[in-house]
Amino acid sequence: MRYLHPKRTASNWASHRILALLTLLTLLPMGTVSAMHHLAEEGQSDTQAQIATAERFIDAFYSFDAAKLAPLLEHASESAPGILYYQGWAEGGNYKVLERAPCKVAEAGQIACAITVQDDPVLALKTGFNVTDTFHLRFEGAHLSAVETSSNDQPIYYEARKWVEANLPEVMTGPCKDRNTEESTPVACAKAMTKGYQAFYEAEVAPKVE
Repeated sequence: MRYLHPKRTASNWASHRILALLTLLTLLPMGTVSAMHHLAEEGQSDTQAQIATAERFIDAFYSFDAAKLAPLLEHASESAPGILYYQGWAEGGNYKVLERAPCKVAEAGQIACAITVQDDPVLALKTGFNVTDTFHLRFEGAHLSAVETSSNDQPIYYEARKWVEANLPEVMTGPCKDRNTEESTPVACAKAMTKGYQAFYEAEVAPKVE
C-alpha cells in the first residue's frame, strides 16, 4: 500500500494539489491564462471538425458514389486511388452496413471509424461471419491528409484469394487487373472474385464438410 503521511490523507493531498494549482494560475499573467484557454478551445474545435469530416467520409464511401467521396480526398492524394478503388470493390461486393460505430479519436490527429458489413465475397465462403472494417483517417488541422483501412478478415478469406489467383488466373488478368489505377474495374473485380470464392468453397471446403 502506498505510504501517506499521517496528517495527509489522500483527499487532503488532492486538496493541497488543487489549491497549489489555483494559486499558480492567479500568479500567471492574464494573457498567459487566456492564451492557454484559447489553445484548449482551438484543439477541441479541431477535433470536433475532424470527427465531423470523418462521419461525412463514411457517408460518402457507402453512398458508392465516387463524386461524393473524391472531394473529401483532395488533400489525401496518396490514399485517394486505393480508397476510391475500395469503394468500387465494396459496391461490386454488395456491401451492406450492419453496424456503424461512431467515429472517435484514436490518437492526436487520427480518427477511427469501425463499420461492420455483410458482403457477397464473405457470404460465398458460408462461414456466417460478418467482417468489421476500420477506417483510420489522419488529419493535418482540418484537412484529411491520409486514409488507411484494416479489417478482421478470417484466414479462409485469404486462402480463397490465393486459390483464385492460382486456379483462375483469368480473373486476375481480366477484371482484377491494374488495381488502384484509373484503368481498373473494381466493381467487376469484386463480382468476379465472389464467383471465384464460390468455386473455392465448392472445390475445397464443401467436400470436407460433407
